[in-house]
Amino acid sequence: MKSRIAIVGAVLVAAWALPYGLGGYSIHVVDIALIYALLALGMGLAMGVSGQINLAQVAFFGVGAYVVAILTTHNGYGFWAASVLAVFATVAAGLLVGIPALRMQSHYLGIVTLGLALGFINWITNADISGGADGISGVPVPSLPGIDLSSEYLYYYLEAVVFGAGLVFGLFVVHTSLGRRLRAMRDDALAAGAMGAEIPLLRMTAFLLASLYGGAAGVLYAGLIRYVAPETFSIGNMFILLAMVIIGGRRSLVGCVVGAIGLTLIREWLSDFSTYAQLGYGVVVVLMVVFAPTGLAGVPVRLRDLYERRRGRSVARAELRPFVPYDPTPQPPHPEKLLTIDAVSKDFRGLRALDGVSLHVEAGEIRGIVGPNGSGKTTLFNVISGFYRATAGDVSFAGAGITTARTYRLSLAGMARTFQNLRLFGQLTVRENILVALDRTHTHAMWQYAVWQPGVIRHERQLRERAGEILDRYGLADFADAAPTSLPYGIQRRIEIARAMAAGPRLLLLDEPAAGLNGEEVQQLIRIVRSIRDSGTTVVLIEHNMGLVMSLCEKVTVLSSGKVIAEGTPSEVVASPEVIEAYLGDSELSQLGRDTTESAPRPKEATS
Repeated sequence: MKSRIAIVGAVLVAAWALPYGLGGYSIHVVDIALIYALLALGMGLAMGVSGQINLAQVAFFGVGAYVVAILTTHNGYGFWAASVLAVFATVAAGLLVGIPALRMQSHYLGIVTLGLALGFINWITNADISGGADGISGVPVPSLPGIDLSSEYLYYYLEAVVFGAGLVFGLFVVHTSLGRRLRAMRDDALAAGAMGAEIPLLRMTAFLLASLYGGAAGVLYAGLIRYVAPETFSIGNMFILLAMVIIGGRRSLVGCVVGAIGLTLIREWLSDFSTYAQLGYGVVVVLMVVFAPTGLAGVPVRLRDLYERRRGRSVARAELRPFVPYDPTPQPPHPEKLLTIDAVSKDFRGLRALDGVSLHVEAGEIRGIVGPNGSGKTTLFNVISGFYRATAGDVSFAGAGITTARTYRLSLAGMARTFQNLRLFGQLTVRENILVALDRTHTHAMWQYAVWQPGVIRHERQLRERAGEILDRYGLADFADAAPTSLPYGIQRRIEIARAMAAGPRLLLLDEPAAGLNGEEVQQLIRIVRSIRDSGTTVVLIEHNMGLVMSLCEKVTVLSSGKVIAEGTPSEVVASPEVIEAYLGDSELSQLGRDTTESAPRPKEATS
């Protein structure tokens, strides 16, 4: 902690003293570099932190600059009043540009945002109000009492204050609840939605943040140059900005700043060789993407990991501790129907994956769903949890219809799930995976980031305390700061269950939780699932391990070709001729019958 304070102090002193050693042209270059660094922060928040391909950042930059220029020269506004309106206009533009993110992702979103940026450039080049190709000159000098901001030396300090505030705010966002959800969305939007992250609002938030930084940069640029023209906001500059973010490291805000300042300085040094410089930028970007995808910011981490591997240090040497059972809660004498599925069908372009499936799950039950591959089990889970919308039929949860509900709404209502193929957030630590699920606040509460940061800090401390308790309960404390993908498969399975339970669900859907586990790990899983049920959470699981299903579940539903062919207690299902024909086979049935007799599920009173 002391070393960090010392580093920050040294940086602040260096930033304060910097103008004293620079000439007039050099301080101008530094002023431009700070503006691009502010732009890169916004782009890093949208692309690197949130995973939204934003090629319209230069348009946000232009909106901020042009609104200030138009309001001050055409409408008689003062510089600061025009600046406030310019930032609001840029945020509105950011929300407008973010609308396509609700419908498309990946390169499609990049193409759309690039098209919007081209449209903006075409407009300012041809519109009369923007001065056409000649631009707008005569923007007034910003005024502050006792400070002459016409001096680029003094203007540097204004920029430094705005940039410093932007960097601190950006780091605050990234390392607290909102930024964690944005990073989870970047890593896996489907899993983030299943953890309660409001994906549509988060995507809009990413563009709002990018536009906020773009608007602030545009305001500073207009005040510095006092002249705006289309060439400043060209697509060429957009790709230079993109190169800054990629080279510096798009997932690190500090890396984005280093890339922006460094490339701005290099660009000035190579101004006499602009043709070769453009080619050089392209080559460097390609090399960074291929050999260092995390940019310059990722180099220290890679070197540290290499050093630790050579020293023989490994998180795998940490210990997976025993699971601490939940305290049992009394079960109601007459359980309610928690989940109701009524004649649900699901078609995929003529293929019927589910065909009139109906079942009821009571609160406090452990229900097994089995069937051969392709029988529709995971499709049924996807319909229940909001990933798919049923073609026909209805689904109700806790008495409310959820047939058309979004995934994140179901999570916030008390439903959690795991996945057949692990969907942990690979770029987040184990602790952060748990924190994503623990956070039940809505995205619209982000107003606190602007006006009440102490509330955000207090909430973050509470979440971290609860995360520590969950990590201890599931024996994961030694792995809290590790990347989940670096851990053994069995531990990753436990992390996924712990993450799902962190949401405090009433209903837990487990999709093949025993897949890939050894015998001891399966026995641990059985103890964990029973304890979860005894704590008051209803469990529905899909599983191919028939011994586990028959020994753990009180009731079993069998699917075949998208239809329910049997339902009942394990012994009843084993004896069903339809099940024997469709799934088990005579030899396996004989063995399973013996296993079921020996290890029939205990009644709830005994396990409570």
